[in-house]
Amino acid sequence: MQTQPFSELGISEPIMQAIDDIGYEEATPIQTQTIPLLLSGQDVIGQSQTGTGKTAAFAIPAIEHILQRREKGVQVLVVCPTRELAIQACDEIRKLTAHTERIRTAAIYGGQDIERQIRLLKTGTQIVVGTPGRIMDHMRRHTLSLSSVGVVVLDEADEMLSMGFREDIETILADVPEERQTALFSATMSPEIMEITHQYLRDPAVVKVIRKELTVEEIDQYYYQIPHSHKIEAVSRLMDVYHPEPAMIFCNTKKQVDELVSAMQMRGYVAEGLHGDMKQQARDHVMSTFRSGHVDVLIATDVAARGIDVSGIGGVFNYDIPQDMEYYVHRIGRTGRAGQSGIAFTFVTGPREMNELRSIMRYTHSEIKKGTIPTSADVMESRRKRFADKVRGAVEQQDLGQYIAMIEELAADGIAVTDIAAALLSFEMTADGRTAMPSAADDDAFSHHERRSERRTDHGGRERRDDRRGSRGERSRRDRDRNMVKLSIGIGKNAGIEPRHIVGAVAGETGLPGRSIGRIEIADRYTTFDVPDESAEAVIEALNRTKIMGRRVTARIFTEQY
Repeated sequence: MQTQPFSELGISEPIMQAIDDIGYEEATPIQTQTIPLLLSGQDVIGQSQTGTGKTAAFAIPAIEHILQRREKGVQVLVVCPTRELAIQACDEIRKLTAHTERIRTAAIYGGQDIERQIRLLKTGTQIVVGTPGRIMDHMRRHTLSLSSVGVVVLDEADEMLSMGFREDIETILADVPEERQTALFSATMSPEIMEITHQYLRDPAVVKVIRKELTVEEIDQYYYQIPHSHKIEAVSRLMDVYHPEPAMIFCNTKKQVDELVSAMQMRGYVAEGLHGDMKQQARDHVMSTFRSGHVDVLIATDVAARGIDVSGIGGVFNYDIPQDMEYYVHRIGRTGRAGQSGIAFTFVTGPREMNELRSIMRYTHSEIKKGTIPTSADVMESRRKRFADKVRGAVEQQDLGQYIAMIEELAADGIAVTDIAAALLSFEMTADGRTAMPSAADDDAFSHHERRSERRTDHGGRERRDDRRGSRGERSRRDRDRNMVKLSIGIGKNAGIEPRHIVGAVAGETGLPGRSIGRIEIADRYTTFDVPDESAEAVIEALNRTKIMGRRVTARIFTEQY
């Protein structure tokens, strides 16, 4: 698996700063091989599966192209098969341009207000990421000019062809100057893909990420479809019920490692982190404490965890879907060694990551079962059993005479023995190395998200929606309410929030029409509002990336716990 530090790939300082901010430590194989070729101006065919880091592979050279030329107009066009992929690619490109001046990126796709997209394109956008149909729509309206485009990327070309977009792709490419650089990425190289490469790419270099056929045995693998904001609570509950100590948690970035270490320590876990920014002395100390059994959880990036050989790891958490599928095998292979059984938990957020998980299952020839996050009652029952086992063991194996004397002393003060035992039990059940009990209110949030994830999907993982067209009279208010979700943000009257601020933030960040937003209720310290069920996750993720009235907010499903 050929990899290389980003610093050795000839990337300019502003982009390196952005890479450091994101926390990526090392380029993936597709990035290592593709970035130098694209930086040299060569056309490229990249054959790799979903989940290999393709977006950065083409985005970094594309941004460099803009920085070198400083021209006006749209200079880079990225064509994607779905709105989810377009949004994801656009988000990643924006992160990579965080330290570059005046580079604007726009995502254009169906289902979003086209007038808003037109206004965005008029602001001087240099990078456009879009789906074929909406790109052509803007071309017909003359709201998108491709005359200055110098770089074209066809992402997941095989998927676009399977969706019937070949004519659209050819129409788009015919409108782009012939003197351009073209990159095509595809998981497969069908005859139809080869026809396109022969027709539209000039002497392309072919990059293939060749993988070993690997299988994973003796490891129980589960995945959980949950929003990012619920991951920490999910880790805590799974730790409490399955007790996989010592455990390893893998994150994709150094920043996420640091944040998760702090969060787990605040919850009472003995957690340590490991990533590339740490000095060798600190890394040696962390590994020494982990090997000695004084650490419950080691949280690490893939690069930092290389070469670590620790026996007896009870379980592995994929807090983030790995950037490369081979990383998945390396991660979970740290449990279940020497003939012992192991367990691996993977968190999945959104349909894109679900597709990546399916690719991992095909690659590893293994079934990753859908799991359910334990309820607060499950956690309590697990703690009760552990406590009962500890009590039985202590009674059988220890001399408890001095402790019996203390109990008798308390009983002499008029406290019932059962009350003494109950008080001690409460200390154990609410502590047990943890600082907080699981909230029953979070059960509803987990179960709601799990119900949403069980919707029927087609073979490509795209959600199927029933045809709900018709007059307003065909659906009752109760039916509409049933398909709405109440969200909350921690800002209210005290900050001067008004309904228009909510509508503007949601509509502006997600493209959701203002009329789709339901009842808005503003309390002193928080605000609740209803959004369509199918848009809830996108709204939460969008608001958590933005500011309202100049303040960062945390959006989540409302649980009445303010």
